[in-house]
Parts: sequence; C-alpha cells; structure tokens
Amino acid sequence: MASTSGSRHDGLTERIRNATTTLYSENNSLLGEIRKAMSLMKEVAVDLERDNQSQMVKKLEDAAMQLSEAYGDCTHYSSSIESIGNLYEPGTELTDFKKLLEGELVKSKTASSSFPQKESLMRQFREAVWNVHHAGEPMPGEEQEDVIMTSTQCNLLNFTCPLSGKPVTELADPVRSVECKHIYERDAILAYIKSKNKNGRCPVAGCPKILKAAKVVCDPLLQVEIEEMRSMNNRNARPNVIEDCTGLDEEENA
Repeated sequence: MASTSGSRHDGLTERIRNATTTLYSENNSLLGEIRKAMSLMKEVAVDLERDNQSQMVKKLEDAAMQLSEAYGDCTHYSSSIESIGNLYEPGTELTDFKKLLEGELVKSKTASSSFPQKESLMRQFREAVWNVHHAGEPMPGEEQEDVIMTSTQCNLLNFTCPLSGKPVTELADPVRSVECKHIYERDAILAYIKSKNKNGRCPVAGCPKILKAAKVVCDPLLQVEIEEMRSMNNRNARPNVIEDCTGLDEEENA
C-alpha cells in the first residue's frame, strides 16, 4: 500500500513539474515578444527623433515604459512558476494553486522589486534616442562611466561556448542550461554529457551545477538575447571602423 501511495505521490509531483515547465516556457515566449516589441519601438523612436518629432518620441517612451513594467511583472510570474515547479510537494490536503502562486509572486517581488533586464530595456531605449543628437555624451544626470557601462550591458552569462570555444553569437545551434543558465553549442554539450554517463558538471569554470540532456534547451528568450548581443557588438564595433579610401584616391588621381 505504501508503495502504491509513493508512486502516486511521485506521479503527481512529476505532472505538476511538467505543467510548470510548460507554463514557464509559454511565459518566457511572451517575454521574448515584449523584448522584440521594445526593440521595434526603439527603432521607431530613433527615426522620429531624427525628424525632431519630440512629442511623438515622448508618447512612444511612455508606451515603452508601460511595456517595460509589463515585462517586469511577467518576469516575476516566470520566477514564481519556476519556484513552484522546483519546490512543490503534494500534501495531505488539496493544493490551492492560485493561493500558492500568489504567495510565490509576493516572495519574488519582495526579494527583488525590479529586474536588471527591465531597467536595461528602458535605459537602452532612452540612450538610443539621446544618441541621435548627442552621440558620445552622457545623458543628463549620468557620468561618462555610465555610458560605457550601458553600451556593454548584456543578459547572457557567458560569451563563448566553454566546449567549442566559439562566440555565443556564432553558435549554429545554441542551447542554455535550465539549471545554471550557461550557454553551449548543442552537439558539443550533449556529447559532453554523454561522456559523463548522462550527468556531468557544467564545463564553465567554477559552476557547480550538474547537467542533464533534458534540461539543456533552446529556451524562448535565448535567440532574442543572442540577437541583442549581436546587434550590440555591431554598434560597438562601428566607431573603431576606419574606412579604407586608398582605392578611391588612386582612381581620382588616375
């Protein structure tokens, strides 16, 4: 009898964890769409600023602020769902999942009233608009060091795959660990895990997390964050590019 009860307990726990994994993935897809929308709004705001449409830019900034607040709420929601999936254990009474989720949301918001990603979204928006007419100058109330820090902000934990050595932006099939959030080339990390008898410690130096093939995935936000990093790298590289006009000079002299 105890064995049957234990099996039911384990089966219920597994179903709850599968359900929370699905909800977590769906909510992260929404976060990805919000990030894409913010990027598009930033591009439109830059075009409007170039045309000196300051009132339209202000309206767009207000809308972006509302969207960033929604992003923060969704991030708390994702954190709460993940927490329930990791910690849930069936009790002797029926679980009130609505109450459980509300409790986890309170914990998440108490632990962190804001998320760096949310703040970064609005900072990048304002900086892009500011740079239209004030490139290289710190925004009002900020120091030059703040400008440098903003231009190098990134949400990815590692910039290269620890196994292939390739930059994250050049990976053909990037995946991220659910446990530690580090990023790898799919084939390389799966081969590594297999070589460790299906359980191996994360190959990133100093990371203690144990990896499993089922928990190394391309989550909904990964491609969005990699594309943001790729765009950031392109922006930062432009000031250092010196155009070679030697050929043009030779043609003019000919």
